[in-house]
Amino acid sequence: MSGAGQPDGRPGTGFHGLMAALLASSAGIGLVFPLTSIYISDQLGLGGTGAGTYFVAMAAAGCAAAVLGGPRADRGSAAAVGAVGTTSLVLSYALLGAAGGSLPVTASGLLAGVGYGLQYAAITGVVTALVPAAGQRRAFVLRHVMTNAGMGLGATGGGLLLAAGRPAGTLPWLYEAAAAASVPLAVLFLLVHRRRPAAPAVPATSANGVADPAADRSGYRTLLRSRPIALLMLAQALFATAGFTQIEATVPLLLHHGMGIGLAGVSAVTAGNALVLLLLQHPVARRLEGLAEEAALIAAPLLWCAAFGAGALATATDGTARTALLAAFAALFAIGEIAYSSAFFPLLVRFSGPASLGRGSALSSLAWSTGTAVGPPLGIAVVTATGTGTGWLALAAGAAAVLAVTLLLHRAAR
Repeated sequence: MSGAGQPDGRPGTGFHGLMAALLASSAGIGLVFPLTSIYISDQLGLGGTGAGTYFVAMAAAGCAAAVLGGPRADRGSAAAVGAVGTTSLVLSYALLGAAGGSLPVTASGLLAGVGYGLQYAAITGVVTALVPAAGQRRAFVLRHVMTNAGMGLGATGGGLLLAAGRPAGTLPWLYEAAAAASVPLAVLFLLVHRRRPAAPAVPATSANGVADPAADRSGYRTLLRSRPIALLMLAQALFATAGFTQIEATVPLLLHHGMGIGLAGVSAVTAGNALVLLLLQHPVARRLEGLAEEAALIAAPLLWCAAFGAGALATATDGTARTALLAAFAALFAIGEIAYSSAFFPLLVRFSGPASLGRGSALSSLAWSTGTAVGPPLGIAVVTATGTGTGWLALAAGAAAVLAVTLLLHRAAR
């Protein structure tokens, strides 16, 4: 497999192979991602406590793995860290499908956390190694689209399989299918590692050549003392808190409970968002390349403000006008996602520098995890307390907070 990009900046076959494997892995995860808490609490009989333990174990292990994996990606090959992480995901889902008690469920949560933490700390460095600088912005957009499209396809397939069979017999096999679907991604990471061995940039070692954890911590502190990096991490946490988690957790409640839209209609809005992502990724990313990354990042929350505003207007209409406004919401939010993925990761690469990209990716993972933990309960509490129209406007205010941070980042990056 050739990992080299083309002279004009286009990614080579190594990157496209990695993206195909990422799509397959994401589809496998999508098969079971919305079902895990139900599977653990109901089918395995462990109740809410068992499901909660799984997710707490996953979150804790994910944070620890990201912090430990970042420096190792900087010292050696990010692809090797990605291979270990993806293998951990394979083991996690295989174990959960065969689980029969609380101990294997907790172990599965720990393995999943390690997998996601290491994979997140590694993949940005792998993409930058496979794609010439001129093509990296579009490459990061494609990575975002492959992840989201795969999850959507998997969730659809999982729902159809469950509808066609008996859930009690089908669910464990879906977890085994999820494990199998991530095997190609682990193999691709290994192939990249073997074909493109990365020399250590600035090894964090002690005088006797042994890895020095204190040097790792110092590297994190040095990064966070950089104002652009600190603002970028704050923006990442807010992007997750006020944007990505809200379209997954809060917007469906506003549509279904607040606006009386049926489940098919809620699914249609989600499908519309995914369709715009797929259709517009290339033309929008090409247009955004005319902007500096920090300017393109500003476009994401600006578009989300408009998207949530369209949702608020939809509450005061019905019929064709409501449908058009909700379609506008789905499209504007998707274009904002493209702007985010086109700008955030290139900024992370630039601000972290090649010697600290693994650490920067680890900090980004921690910021993302914080946002995904805080966002859903906060958004649901706000819209429950305020009502439908005001709830949409509250989401727009959250996007405005993200916008304020990206404007500060734009000033700091000049």
